[in-house]
Amino acid sequence: RDLLYSQARDASAADDLLTDGREGGTALLSSPSLSRTAADACQKESAALSSSSFDRQNKGLSTRNPHPMPNPSVVLATAGYDHTVRFWEATRGVCYRTLQYADSQVNKLEITPDKQYLAAAGNPHIRLYEVNTSNPQPVTSYDGHTGNVTAVGFEREGRWMYSGSDDGTVKIWDLRAGGYQREYESRGAVTTVVLHPNQTELISGDQNGNIRVWDLTANACSCELVPEVGTAVRSVSIASDGSLVVAANSSGTCYVWKLQRGAKTTAHFEPLHKLQAHNSYILKCLLSPDNRLLATCSSDKTVKLWNLDGFKLERTLEGHQRWVWDCVFSVDAAYLVTASSDSTARLWDCASGEAIRIYSGHHRAAVCCALNDSAVDI
Repeated sequence: RDLLYSQARDASAADDLLTDGREGGTALLSSPSLSRTAADACQKESAALSSSSFDRQNKGLSTRNPHPMPNPSVVLATAGYDHTVRFWEATRGVCYRTLQYADSQVNKLEITPDKQYLAAAGNPHIRLYEVNTSNPQPVTSYDGHTGNVTAVGFEREGRWMYSGSDDGTVKIWDLRAGGYQREYESRGAVTTVVLHPNQTELISGDQNGNIRVWDLTANACSCELVPEVGTAVRSVSIASDGSLVVAANSSGTCYVWKLQRGAKTTAHFEPLHKLQAHNSYILKCLLSPDNRLLATCSSDKTVKLWNLDGFKLERTLEGHQRWVWDCVFSVDAAYLVTASSDSTARLWDCASGEAIRIYSGHHRAAVCCALNDSAVDI
């Protein structure tokens, strides 16, 4: 069975899963109409974006052509269970390019640091697509996992890629070579993998509740901890300065640890806080680039923003009609993009808590999103 379904087997999932259109054992999700509040928010003027990197970097977009060629300064993509990857104009909410992903649903997306490529992780392949082209075919496929690929990401310079899968492995792929170069056995279905800012360690979480640190220099597991025995770790996030690690699990709890800044290896996790963020599954947790906020996405249809100074609830983002699976901050941490099984993605103003854009186009659950609006050194 698909991992996304197997981790959602309880009564609370009944409202979110349909009995028809099952795909690989996973019930596909319905697409309810947008609420009046959300529809009104979608129609608001984009003045709120005027100070954001989105607006500054998109002033060159043509207003005459409804489907302009991509502008590499802001890359926003979503994907899910309708077997498509969609690229969006972030400020206008227009889909300008759709890729077909015939093999399976798409579980995760990630954009390379130079914004040239997009990795789409499915079951069991990872496809790499060019961003700034109309070519609908992947430039390469990374085959080696034997189950759903649940995590994918790139090293800072874009030289290699890492992935995790419910086949129980974490793999490293040299983008210039074929196949994977390293494999680490987790002994449990891997649900999440993140790269430490030091670029020499991976931190993974799995279905059995384990968190492991993989030292790429020593080529071994250097640390292992279990915040709640038997409770699946759904998501892990690490602060951009390497000072904090957050792990979210299926019981709605976030565990926060302090790490030693500047250390060559992550050998010691100092418990800092335990946060009961939701009363149901947390599907994604993410620390903001400025290390001020923690976003938690949940099966309760909300996203919550927590202030790391005291871990107090700052905003609850409401509007999605079904589970919220994924999120990503803009580089200035002013905006958050979310993906939901209501088939939409949304752009939220973190300061006001308003959904200022709704990206509608998917026909089934949208379970992943990727955004890169950072400056790229030429």
